[in-house]
Amino acid sequence: MTPAQLSRTVLHTVRRAVEDDELCVAVPERVKVRTPPRPGCGDYATNVALLLARGGGDALGIAQVLRRRLLRTPGIARVDIADPGFLNITLDATSHAQLVRDVLSQGSRYGHGEALAGVSVPLGAASEVRAALVAHVVRGLVHAVGGVVVPGQGPIVRPVPVSGAELLRSLGADAARWALLRPAGHDLPDLDPARLLSQREDNPLFRVQYAHARTRALMRNSGRLGITSELRPEAGVYDHPAETGLLGLLADHPRILEAAARHRAPDQLARHLVGVADAFFGFHDDCPALPSHQHKPSAVHRSRLALADAAGAVLAGGLHLLGISAPEHL
Repeated sequence: MTPAQLSRTVLHTVRRAVEDDELCVAVPERVKVRTPPRPGCGDYATNVALLLARGGGDALGIAQVLRRRLLRTPGIARVDIADPGFLNITLDATSHAQLVRDVLSQGSRYGHGEALAGVSVPLGAASEVRAALVAHVVRGLVHAVGGVVVPGQGPIVRPVPVSGAELLRSLGADAARWALLRPAGHDLPDLDPARLLSQREDNPLFRVQYAHARTRALMRNSGRLGITSELRPEAGVYDHPAETGLLGLLADHPRILEAAARHRAPDQLARHLVGVADAFFGFHDDCPALPSHQHKPSAVHRSRLALADAAGAVLAGGLHLLGISAPEHL
């Protein structure tokens, strides 16, 4: 279950509670769910009860009503209420496995769809190198999520004092694009080749590309062990915090693509990829996807390999939308 699907589920739950006269509130147009800021608070959290209680309502009482109903929803294992009325939702293992299956079936196009169907995103032409690149990437993002680009104002970004040709000469295509796209539009990009071309952990672009390369290495090595064809998410349960943390970011990928397109902000996607890469490295270190020499492959290894493969697909798809390569080796 992705955040978008869970948002629709919560909204449907509110609507049914109102129709059944269990709640007397105005049904909102949308409900937002987010990954909790710290571990131990479920897979997702929503403040919908607080929003429904605006104007003097009982947020905790509303949360109790929604909790009872949500617990009857397939795919939801647990719902906890936190003061002053937040709902913390934990998905069951079936939902986690289905998410991995969905990513693997869609590959690098996971997150593409019709989220902005019928939505027009104004975007104008630009001549300055950074604004032109942002406009080009935003156009691809809008198309990826079903929106339509219409004439409007060009991207409002701080210009850089060099030409595109100079950037390519000093940084190369990947680092030049990353340098211009990762910062928010109002921030001035860091164009220092020493930092952007460094193959060290303090270089976010290197971490993202290296994370993708590591996922490919895992798949190659699993093939040598004869377990590639058995990558089935249903083979095991994802319950380690490093696994669920990575799963939460993969599930959030479609929402990130929609937001980046809607707000003409490819920097949101770039920062998301850094988060996915960092979560993958934590998962890679804490949850070995390949057996050690003295052990045989197990269902746990197969499920972890599937999750690593899914992470690689998300990283590759996101880098592709930014126009940056996703290397198989690094």
